[in-house]
Amino acid sequence: MNAAELSRAAASWADADPDAATAAEVRELIAKNDTKELEDRFGASLEFGTAGLRGILGGGPNRMNRAVVRRTTAGLARYLKKHVPDVEKRGVVVGRDGRRMSAELAADAAAVLCAEGIPALYFPEVGPTPLIAFATLHLKAAAAAMVTASHNPPEYNGFKVYWGNGAQIIPPHDKGIAAAIDAVEPAKAVKLMPEAEAREKGLWRNVPQVVERAYLDAIAKLRVHGKPEDLTLVYSAMHGVGGRFVEACLREAGFSKVHFVAEQQQPDGAFPTVRFPNPEEKGAMDLSTALAERVRADVVLANDPDADRLAVMARDASGRLKMLTGNEVGVLLGAYLLQHTRAAKPLVITTIVSSAQLKAIAAAKGARYEQCLTGFKWIANRALELEPEGYAFVFGYEEALGYTVGTVARDKDGVGSALVVADLAAWCRSRSLTLFGYLEEVQRAHGLFLAKQANFTFPGTSGAAIIRGIMEGFRKQPPSRIGELGVTAALDYQAGVGTLPKADVVAYELDGGSRVTLRPSGTEPKIKIYFELKEAIGAGEAIAVARERGEKRLAALEAACLELAYARGLPKGGG
Repeated sequence: MNAAELSRAAASWADADPDAATAAEVRELIAKNDTKELEDRFGASLEFGTAGLRGILGGGPNRMNRAVVRRTTAGLARYLKKHVPDVEKRGVVVGRDGRRMSAELAADAAAVLCAEGIPALYFPEVGPTPLIAFATLHLKAAAAAMVTASHNPPEYNGFKVYWGNGAQIIPPHDKGIAAAIDAVEPAKAVKLMPEAEAREKGLWRNVPQVVERAYLDAIAKLRVHGKPEDLTLVYSAMHGVGGRFVEACLREAGFSKVHFVAEQQQPDGAFPTVRFPNPEEKGAMDLSTALAERVRADVVLANDPDADRLAVMARDASGRLKMLTGNEVGVLLGAYLLQHTRAAKPLVITTIVSSAQLKAIAAAKGARYEQCLTGFKWIANRALELEPEGYAFVFGYEEALGYTVGTVARDKDGVGSALVVADLAAWCRSRSLTLFGYLEEVQRAHGLFLAKQANFTFPGTSGAAIIRGIMEGFRKQPPSRIGELGVTAALDYQAGVGTLPKADVVAYELDGGSRVTLRPSGTEPKIKIYFELKEAIGAGEAIAVARERGEKRLAALEAACLELAYARGLPKGGG
């Protein structure tokens, strides 16, 4: 669009915006003739997909705001009425995290559902995303909507949708809901039922407190070892909503030596102590680490703001606190749970960008192993597909700190995982091991897999074009080798790989079981490149020696791949 077209589109949006604040914000951009900002907000729209919606708060179709959420909820409601005959009896769960505007967006969603004749099963307080997934099944709801932007920076918010099976939506529902949203009238014309009227008609109903209790009781049953031993733990809620839930489940499990990062324990959408409330980001764990050193903690646990992810730190052989990667935590939990499962046909699932080490463990333990596209929606739905065949879902994980144990929540669960990691650490303590000691046991038995990733951020419509260009560059010029390793297979998931749904992912399988995978993020303006190297451990060799050698080879693999990426459109200096 040219400048005049952008101004007309923006003015039309402001006229239809039910929120005076964002309407005024857009009109100010028009008055300033801020073409660059108008193009970013009105040159594209947030796309509803399997991850729902996520974006920066503000006015315009390419931002998260009340107008977008009202139209999205209306589209969801109309799609449900068409495809779920008893939706007006079962209702839709509505939850929220503690971010800026989460309360307003959740209330708008509930009011739209009620106006459509669908009961809104409303959480009056903030809560973790996995609780919403649990509640969907527990209440036998037709669907659920969670207002959250997970671990994104404070200026973001989002809208995540669950189907009645308790898992996030997958095709064809994502496209069906998106089409229904496109057909919705302008936001100002979307009907809302006032809360008082909706409550009087029995449509706006608070979710009873017993649902939280049922969730915590279900989590408690996930423990294997069942004894707290003499562990000292540190926990951070990262200014999110997991604090009181993790505190309750650890206390009830008998872990008495738990220290909480007070500055980060209560929900605060401003995230005052961290710029980027993701435990993986530099500096995010500084307060946790400092507290852990003061109290000489054995293990540090941290959730992201909506408590669906979990970060873990533990002491290595030298006594130094060190972060476990998402893959390492996934491997530890997978090995621990498979070692103790009583299931006749155990099932574990991970993603195409997570470590292949879980496959080796599953093979040794006689478990079925499945690999899905990135995103827990695929893990949960695949587990549901296989359970009628008698498979018992034991564990699933993705390398981005997402794990779920059993079937309490059909999504990643940072609360339940926190308790199970504490239980695992207690079991290790009973065997005079640390988490890193157990990891060495697992790696000696099943192979040493080393992984890392490189992320490059390119915001806005111009950034999206850069990311598309890089992916297309690799498709047009697939390498025959990456550094010292030859390419044994080039996989373009957009063209189709096996029975997996098509996706914008390119992967290269390399000599010796190593691999490189490229994909744009589904929730952030990033392109991600994943590297995994399988390193042989010599007979009698210290694992630290093998690891050091492998990490050097892994760094060389990354450097060689980035040179290929620069030649295919990645700007020098990254993003």
